[in-house]
Amino acid sequence: MAKPTVVLLPVWGAGHFMPMIEAGKRLLRASGGALSLTVLLMPAPTPEAVVDIAAHVKREEASAGADDDVDISFHHLPAVEMPNDSTGIEEWISRIVRSHGAHVRAAVAGLACPVAALVTDIFCTPALDVAAELGVPSYVYFTSGAVMLALLLHAPALDEEIPGEFAEMDGTVTLHVPGLPPVPPSALPATMLNKKKPTYKWFLDTGRGYTKAAGFIVNTAAELEQSVIDAIADGRCTRGIPAPAVYPIGPVLAVAGATPLPEQQQPHECVQWLDNQPPASVLLVCFGSKGLLPPPKIAEIAAALERCGEQRFLWVLRGPPKDSRAGQREPTDADLEELLPEGFLERTKGRGLVWPTWAPQKDILAHAAVGGFVTHCGWNSILESLWHGVPMLPWPLDNEQHINAFLLVNVMGVAVPVELDRKRDNFVEAAELERAVRLLMGGESEEGRKAREKAREMMAACRKAVEKGGSSDVAFQRLTEEIRRGAVVPKK
Repeated sequence: MAKPTVVLLPVWGAGHFMPMIEAGKRLLRASGGALSLTVLLMPAPTPEAVVDIAAHVKREEASAGADDDVDISFHHLPAVEMPNDSTGIEEWISRIVRSHGAHVRAAVAGLACPVAALVTDIFCTPALDVAAELGVPSYVYFTSGAVMLALLLHAPALDEEIPGEFAEMDGTVTLHVPGLPPVPPSALPATMLNKKKPTYKWFLDTGRGYTKAAGFIVNTAAELEQSVIDAIADGRCTRGIPAPAVYPIGPVLAVAGATPLPEQQQPHECVQWLDNQPPASVLLVCFGSKGLLPPPKIAEIAAALERCGEQRFLWVLRGPPKDSRAGQREPTDADLEELLPEGFLERTKGRGLVWPTWAPQKDILAHAAVGGFVTHCGWNSILESLWHGVPMLPWPLDNEQHINAFLLVNVMGVAVPVELDRKRDNFVEAAELERAVRLLMGGESEEGRKAREKAREMMAACRKAVEKGGSSDVAFQRLTEEIRRGAVVPKK
C-alpha cells in the first residue's frame, strides 16, 4: 500500500500559502520519508494570485525532485463561482471554501493511499466538516499567533458577555481574554467591531467550528505566548470545554516576494546601503509586501522622519495598484516624486533611503545596522523581527494586527506603543510617530532600552525553540507522531 499522505488546503495569500507549504515539507522530513504531501489548490481569485501561486508551485515541484524526503504533489480543484459581493475578506474566503466542499471531499476520498490528516488554513473552517464526514483527522494551520487563536475561540463567550457593540463601550472598560492582560476594545480586529455585519457572524462561527479539529498547528513558539497557549490548553478560552491540542512549532519563516535570479549573487541594494551605516542606527519603515498607505499617512511619516533630526531610516514605500477599480490590490513601484513631499529626498539625503519597490525584509532585519522597525504587525513580519532581535513600533492597519500590537507591547514588551486613531482609518500623527521613534531609537530612553532588551531575549527564545530538544522541536515531533498514527482510509 502507498505511504500515507497529509492533505493541505491552503488559501492564496503569500502569508498563508507559503508558510503552510513550508510547514508541510518540515513534516515530511520529520517523518523520515514515511509520509507524502498532497496539496489541494483552489483556483485563485485574482490574476495576480494566479501568477504567484503558479510560480510557487513550479518552484516547489522543481525542488522536490532534488529532495528525497519531500514527496509532494499538487491537485487542482475545479473552479467555482466566486461571490460577487463582499462584506469582508474572511467571510468571502469562507464562502468560497464552502463552495469547494464537494470537490475537497471527492479529492480526498479518491486518493489511492491512507490519509494521515487534512490540514486547513485559518479561513477553511467548512473543510473541517468534510474531514469529519470522511473520518479523517483534521488540523488547522494557524498562520497568525496564538493570541488571535485565543480570541477566536473566546469570541462566542465575549459575544454573550457584551450584548452591545464593542466599539461603543466606555473607554475605561476592558475585556477579559484568557491568557492576556485586560484588553481594550480598541485592540480588537475590525471584524469584531460591527456585530451587524456577516463578517462578525463568521468570527463567531469560526471560533465554534475550530473545536471540531484534532489540533491547532500554530506558527509561534511557546516561550513567545506561553500564557495564551496555557489558557487555550486549559479550556479557559472555550468555557471549560476541552480545546483541541495546540502544537506551537514556530517560528516558521515564510519565503515571500521576488526570488533573485541565480546570477544575482551580490547583496540587494538596500543591504549594500545598510553596510555603510553604524550598528543599530537605522529605523526600518515597512508595511509588508501588500502594505499600501494613502497620501495623508505617507505625509505624516515623511514629516516625522524629517523632525527626527539625524535619525537614519530605510523606508520601503510602495505605490497604489495600477487599476483598483478592476479589483487589483497588488502594489506597484512607487513614484517617489509624486508621493513624497517636495524636497524630502534632498533634505534627508545621506541619512535615509526610500526604496520604491519590493525589498528583502528578512535580509534587512537581519542586518546589524537595523535598530528598530515600524511595522503593520502582520504575524510573519513580527516573527522575522523577533528572530533577529529587532524591537518594534506597531502601526496596525487591518485584520488581526491590532491584537498583535497589543501582544507586542503588553505581553512581550518588545515594542514602544504608538497612539493611533482607529476612527480615522488608523491614523498616526507625525508628532506621535516622532515621539515613539525617539523613545525606541534614543540611547537615553528607558522605554526603548527595555524594548531592545526584551527583543534580544525573544530572539534567543525563538532560536532555542527550534533547536533539537527545544520547545517547538518537541511539539513538532509530537505532532508528527500524532499524524502518523492517525492515518486512515477515508470513508467513501
